[in-house]
Amino acid sequence: MSAEAGASTIEGAPGEAGILHVDMDAFFVSVELLRHPELRGQPVVVGGSGARGVVAAASYEARAYGVHSAMPGARARRLCPHAVFLPGDHDRYREVSERVMAIFGSFTPLVEPISLDEAFLDVRGARRLLGTPVEIAHALRARILDQEGLTCSVGVARVKFLAKLASESAKPKASPQGPVPGPGVFEVRPGAELEFLHALPVQALWGVGPATLARLQRLGVGTVGDLSRLPLATVVGSVGAAAGGHLHALAHARDPRPVVPDHAPKSISHEETFARDRHRRPDLEVEVVRLADAVGSRLRQAGLVGRTVTLKVRFGDFSTITRSLTIDGGVDSGHQLAQIGRDLLAEVDVAPGVRLLGLGVAQLDDGASRQLSFDELLSPGDGGRASDWSQAEEAIDAVRARFGADALGPASLAGPSGIRVARKGQQQWGPDDAPSGP
Repeated sequence: MSAEAGASTIEGAPGEAGILHVDMDAFFVSVELLRHPELRGQPVVVGGSGARGVVAAASYEARAYGVHSAMPGARARRLCPHAVFLPGDHDRYREVSERVMAIFGSFTPLVEPISLDEAFLDVRGARRLLGTPVEIAHALRARILDQEGLTCSVGVARVKFLAKLASESAKPKASPQGPVPGPGVFEVRPGAELEFLHALPVQALWGVGPATLARLQRLGVGTVGDLSRLPLATVVGSVGAAAGGHLHALAHARDPRPVVPDHAPKSISHEETFARDRHRRPDLEVEVVRLADAVGSRLRQAGLVGRTVTLKVRFGDFSTITRSLTIDGGVDSGHQLAQIGRDLLAEVDVAPGVRLLGLGVAQLDDGASRQLSFDELLSPGDGGRASDWSQAEEAIDAVRARFGADALGPASLAGPSGIRVARKGQQQWGPDDAPSGP
């Protein structure tokens, strides 16, 4: 299906609609239904199982009751009490995602992953071999269904943000009578961009949240077309220079960003939401070690070091503070990150109760550029030289690569059920009801 032709020009856009946005349909739920086919046709919700859990994904049957991703699990249960609630399995979703991304890569090397379940593809270079972008989109959907048993929706356009909007038009829709199939592929044809775009509500644009929407509505803006007819100065005066310039450009379908296959990370972090607020500093210090161990491991795996270490603390009332330290060189050692994290935690009054604790590293650079001597960070009580810790962590990395992340780790993380390592995505949807700490 395509947006019908109309007259428009897009500054800086390529002459053909060769950008695809591929979005897997209810990805986490769809993966679970492969394991639980008996649940097909029922409202299914995937997410955190604890009282503080959030919805990761909802089947279209559950969406008909108002359930959506990022919603608190407790609210989802009230809206759809007869739904089947399944705990999220991030490792499984990542495994399937890697195979799906490999399928994308078999069509073009220009793949820019956005998350586990969506990506941009530039297929302009594949036209001679594989056909038109729309034909490529249909072939891609067929291959994913054949190899993985999953469906996806594909938007086709000349620029990235229009391709993403087009994929929304390609998707199935929820209804009280059950899912309504979408076209699967939706193309915004060259020359029809403004006709397609200007009919959409203004909140369809990236960057229009509730506060920005309220300001634009005060200007009489309801659709993207309304916004496009305002002078740039008026938009800037209402929402600010950066946001105003960005939204004014999008309203005229201007998006010069290319598809970028490799994004260097800007930061690496881990967060832990606790099933119950933590009030004891020793318990929180153990969690700092756990987070630092995970962050350091990911830094070394990526061959990166970071200069700015940030501790994030969210209290039971949801107020949040951060404490940061910037060092002269770079750090990738979990041991050193834990020491810095404990020092930053010492500046925080934890008596009110901590709901969430996070540790992150920013200002990343290639590990070869590290200049800091870790001996400068070691206190006399640490009982070892930095070179000793570096060698120890190299050995830990080697053991984990062979036997798994929980095969070896800091002694303070060991317990009756093994070593409590933090895994990427482990708490993406909230904690389990059982306490996760000592």
